[in-house]
Amino acid sequence: MTKILLIVAFTIAIVLWFKLQAGKRDELPRKEKTSEDMVRCQVCQVNLPRSEALLSQGKFYCCDEHRRRAG
Repeated sequence: MTKILLIVAFTIAIVLWFKLQAGKRDELPRKEKTSEDMVRCQVCQVNLPRSEALLSQGKFYCCDEHRRRAG
């Protein structure tokens, strides 16, 4: 009987420990999303974030193929 109680107590302790760890994971700071300037590809006119665009000779492109095509 003592073995069964120890097994149950051990199982409950493990479950509670996992729940506590999951709660800590939820408390991690989230990165705040900030707005970013959008630019337009000179070839296909698609809008994309400035950080993802390719800049060549003062013009923005969505991919290297469009940059080469316009050049």
